[in-house]
Amino acid sequence: MTVLRPDIAESDPLRDGTRPVCSAPTPPRSPATAAGHPGPAAAPPANSGLVQLHESIAALFASRGQWRQAYQHLRSALDLLSSEQTNPPQVPEQLRREVDRLRREHAEAREQSLRDSLTASYNRRYLDQRLLGLLGEADRQGGLAVALVDLDFFKQVNDTFGHLIGDRVLQRVVELLQDGLPEGAFCARYGGEEFVLVVPGIDTGTAVAVCEAARARVERYPWTQLAPDLRVTVSIGLAHELTGSPAHTPATDPKEQLLRADSLLYVAKQSGRNAVAYREEDGRVRLAGAAGGRRAVAQPRPVGYN
Repeated sequence: MTVLRPDIAESDPLRDGTRPVCSAPTPPRSPATAAGHPGPAAAPPANSGLVQLHESIAALFASRGQWRQAYQHLRSALDLLSSEQTNPPQVPEQLRREVDRLRREHAEAREQSLRDSLTASYNRRYLDQRLLGLLGEADRQGGLAVALVDLDFFKQVNDTFGHLIGDRVLQRVVELLQDGLPEGAFCARYGGEEFVLVVPGIDTGTAVAVCEAARARVERYPWTQLAPDLRVTVSIGLAHELTGSPAHTPATDPKEQLLRADSLLYVAKQSGRNAVAYREEDGRVRLAGAAGGRRAVAQPRPVGYN
């Protein structure tokens, strides 16, 4: 910068009666000149350091299997890149693939956290979440069926044929229970050899038919293919909530609905097992299918009995 002499710096052209002389603007440098006389190097984007930091943190989280945190840091890096460009950013293909991979792995990890590791059915955590949501739906149509399924004499299967065969029995039973379930229904492992079938939007008669068909599939399956003399049956307690029904007070939480199904499962077991027990709209307890015509029905135990 040029330093003005005191006599020039203190002069006032208007006071001296002279007109100020305006300097002509400096013309822009031509591309050729710029090419021949390169100027200072362009400064890096202001956010480049933050972008690199987010990418490094994402790589660290990914190496630890913490996919959600890794995905969030990659998204932050993309947002910073986008904020520096007026045109849509050109995302590097490698970064795009990495984001897609993390998204898929996150979805798979979430799905696995809701599944039983042995049978691949849903687990108790998913069951509680879904039941809570279904019971809270004020506009639920048709009703909600919750069936508690228990393998008959399963301890004898493990004791006689071994736990490896017992595990294969559990896996096959889940496949048979899920086969033919209506849309929106699901099977979840409740614990041990107990499973739950949840069927929303269904009336009592159809729910009974679905459970009886599942019971029959298990009974008719050729279990001797797994082990000679092996026989497997299930008992089912079916609790059905009908929207707007005055027959009984509707369940308001998953525990209450499961306790009602457990009370009816007790009836099925005490009435000879290999049966489906349910409560009609008038409050009477029945056994489904052929069992209802040839067996005496045991009295259900009070809901909440331990």
